[in-house]
Parts: sequence; structure tokens; C-alpha cells
Amino acid sequence: MAAGWHGLAAQTAPDHRRPGSVAYYDPVSELGPLFPAVQLSGIFADSKTFVDARPLSPPAEIAADFARSRGGARFDLRAFVAQHFELPRPAGTGFRSDTAGSMEAHIRALWPVLTRGPRLNAPPGPSSLIELPHRYVVPGGRFREVYYWDSFFTMLGLVRSGRTDLVRSMLDDFAYLVETFGHIPNGNRTYYLSRSQPPFLAAMVGLYAGATDTAHALAYLGALETEHAFWMDGVERLAPGQAYRRVVRLHDGSVLNRFWDDRAEPRPESYRQDVELGRRVPEVQREAFYRSLRATAESGWDFSSRWLRDPMDLRTLETTDLVPVDLNSLLYHAERLIAALRAFRGREGDAAVARRFTAAAAARRRSLLAAAYDSATGFFYDVRWRSGERVTDRPTLAAVAPLFLGLATREQGRAVAARLARDFLRPGGLVTTLANSGQQWDAPNGWAPLEWMAIEGVRQYGRADLADTVRDRWLDLNRRTFRATGRMMEKYDVADLARLAGGGEYPGQDGFGWTNGVALALIAGANLGAHSGP
Repeated sequence: MAAGWHGLAAQTAPDHRRPGSVAYYDPVSELGPLFPAVQLSGIFADSKTFVDARPLSPPAEIAADFARSRGGARFDLRAFVAQHFELPRPAGTGFRSDTAGSMEAHIRALWPVLTRGPRLNAPPGPSSLIELPHRYVVPGGRFREVYYWDSFFTMLGLVRSGRTDLVRSMLDDFAYLVETFGHIPNGNRTYYLSRSQPPFLAAMVGLYAGATDTAHALAYLGALETEHAFWMDGVERLAPGQAYRRVVRLHDGSVLNRFWDDRAEPRPESYRQDVELGRRVPEVQREAFYRSLRATAESGWDFSSRWLRDPMDLRTLETTDLVPVDLNSLLYHAERLIAALRAFRGREGDAAVARRFTAAAAARRRSLLAAAYDSATGFFYDVRWRSGERVTDRPTLAAVAPLFLGLATREQGRAVAARLARDFLRPGGLVTTLANSGQQWDAPNGWAPLEWMAIEGVRQYGRADLADTVRDRWLDLNRRTFRATGRMMEKYDVADLARLAGGGEYPGQDGFGWTNGVALALIAGANLGAHSGP
């Protein structure tokens, strides 16, 4: 990683200013005791509010003022925060829906509402927001910044809206993040710098090239290779049965990847929940627990029984002990695209690099199919890398990734599709898992990105009938909810169509970038009678 979380804060000291942009800062280190005091006080129901708040004066001055005044008889923490910080507003505040119009028109009207860009005349003072040089689309609600894996699914709708210009600017922003930090963070906030998210950059580049011109993908070859190096950092030092950061070497010598986070402490944006949960974990296990909390956030599935030894107990997270089937499918796709782009470019040395990445992709596919596919149940599972055991008691929609990204054999793809139709299909689409744990990435919830990957995946393996059924049920649920609420939701209850989805550590959000993108893409595909994957 080119710059760490605290390294970033050090680079911007002492004045926290960058020409033409809001400066950013690290709330945890720069606010001192004020940070935990606010986050644990319950002033804000959502811990993300305070880390997104903009200090109205230098953080060191605010911290010093807090240290002087906190012991006073009349000290009021809520009033102190109100005096020294500008609180954020939900993305999309003020937008009014027209339920008399179509859902499609509503989504297209939302694009400018959810679009952000360089703030050339930004107010003075630091911010946790990392300014980006080009325009980008945020999901909505509490998610006021760009999110990595969300953006691929948002881009699907932008392409269908004729906004390839905005897709290009978002790709340029992601390339900027890779160049600056060595990877694409979870989101463009300083508190997200220690982790990434599912690596969809290759899928984004492929989508953009397919919508415009293949040659346009070459502009992002450097970013793709740098990101791949981030995920593979440390591979050369591993003996069989060892792991380092995001890469693991199984006992048979094959190399696969896991989710990780470079810090092992409570997440700033979920500080109170993490601290309170951590207090219930034995101290000797606490660092590993926090690491798994953060690694789960990197997975995008925060939280789910997928990562829990006990589906009802978050303290049993084992995320860093697992080789996820979807992560490795994405890295296979990235390796294939890098090889193809090197071969397409044809400069000196490109052929050798193309051969190296082609071999890496082939080796990853062999390893993943051997490790993750269970022929007895006809399904893909995450794998405990220390033992090689498949987590067959926790089937999830992550199993569609090898279909969506073309790793599965024809027989495997058909078997997975049959299992989806038998066990996962509900009145509103596909349910994320079969466990109803109260976590948001579990039953009865469905999520647009997983619906899209499943629909496109099974279609590629000859199950157009199932793809159409899932598509139609999901779009009907989207439309039904829009007519009732005037909103597009982050997630949906696919089992009980009269209920809104629930669960998780924050209320359901509306906006919503990836739901909007997938809906438009599915509608366009239905009208054309065909779909295409990444």
C-alpha cells in the first residue's frame, strides 16, 4: 500500500490543505479523547455521522478545547460538537419522487442527485472525505461517498442511460485512487484506507470497453496490474499452509486469496457497535475479532451468517480464515483481462507478461474449482484455508460468482442453477442465504448485485428460463416498492413482499445506486431479449 491511514494524515499535516479541494483528516488520531467520547456517548445513533462531520476549525484546536473544557460543571458534549462540527446530510436530501411516473424515469432523474464532483470552491477546513478529480455517483442515504464494488452495478445503469461519460470519469477516479494509495479503498474516506472491497475494477473496465471501444480499456491496464499486486502482496514468502495479508497458500501449494484489513481495531464508522461487541470477546482474542470485523466489511457482505461459525453470534466471525469463492472468481477475471490487454497492446515484453497472467488465471481456476466445488451437493462454497474444509453448512449466493465470471464447468453451472431454483428462489427473487440470522446479508433479504450476478450467471449456463423468472420477480418487487414508497431501496425482503427488508447495524437506506443500475440493466435486457456479463 502506497500510503497508510496514519501515513495519509501525516502527509497532509500541518495545514491539512490541498489546492482546490477540501483537506482530509483522520478523526481517530487527530481528535484524541474527543473521538471515543463522542462515539460512545450515543449522541449519534449512527457512528458514521461523526466521522463524516466536517471540523469547523483545525482538529488539534478542537481537541485542545475539549481537553480544557470537558471537566467543567456546565460542559455539554452535544453542544460542544454542534459548535465545532458541521454535520453531514444524507445523500439525496430534498429530492421528491413522482410515483405517478415510471420507475425508470425516477432512476434517471436520480443520477444528477447522486452525482458528486471536484469541489473547486470548497469551504476551508479538513474532511475525512478524500476528494477525487472527476465526477462519481454515490449510493444514497448515509453513503455519501463513492463505494468500490457498488460502482460496477451503478455503472450498468449509467451505460443504459447513455452516460458512458460518467462511467469513464468514475474509472478515472478509481485509477487515481490506485495510483495514490496502491489500491481502491472501500470508499473515498480516510477511515476506509486500510481495506478495499471486492475487486470489480476489471469488470468495470470490460463494461466500459464493451459500451465504447475495446482500445479504451488500455488506459486502465496500469491500474489493473497495480491493484492485482495489492491483492497478491507477500505471495512469494508463503510456504504451504501459510497466509499473509490477503493471500494464502493452501497445503497443496496452490495460491488463493482472502479478505483482510490492515488494522485490528474498531471501525471508526461503526465505533460504538464494535467496541460494545469487542468487550464481550476475551481480550486475548479481541485483536483477531476486530480484524475479522474489518475483513468482513472488505467483503461487502457486512454482516452475514456466511462468515459466522454460529449464525446468531457476531463474535464467532471467521472471515480471515476463509477463502471466498466470489473474491477468487473476481481475481481470475482480472488476471484474464490483464493478459488479454497485454496481448492486445503488443509492446515489447507484453507477450511474456500476458503468458504469466494467463497461467496465473488457469492455476487459480484449477485451485478454486478443486477447493470450492462440492460435487455431492452441486454447489460452490467458501473454504477454510487451514484445513481445506468446505463450509457446506452455509450455502450462499456467492456460489453464482463462478458462473457469472465463467470459471464453472458446464456441469457445475447447471448444478448450481438447479440448487438456486430449488432452495433460493422466493416470490421477489433470490434470497441471499438460507439462514435467517437477523443480519442484513441473510434471509429473507435480496440484494441487487447478487440478483444480477445470478441472473447473468445462470443465463450463460443455459438456464434462460430461471434467469427470466428471477429477473421478472425482482423487477416486480422493485416496482411494487417504488409505487408504495417512492424510493429505490438498498435491499429488499424477497420472501414477504409486504415487508421492507431489515436487519444489520444501520437502518435500510434508499437512493440507491446499485439497485438503480441493476434495474435499468435488467429492463434493457428484457427489452432486447438478451444480457451480457462482464
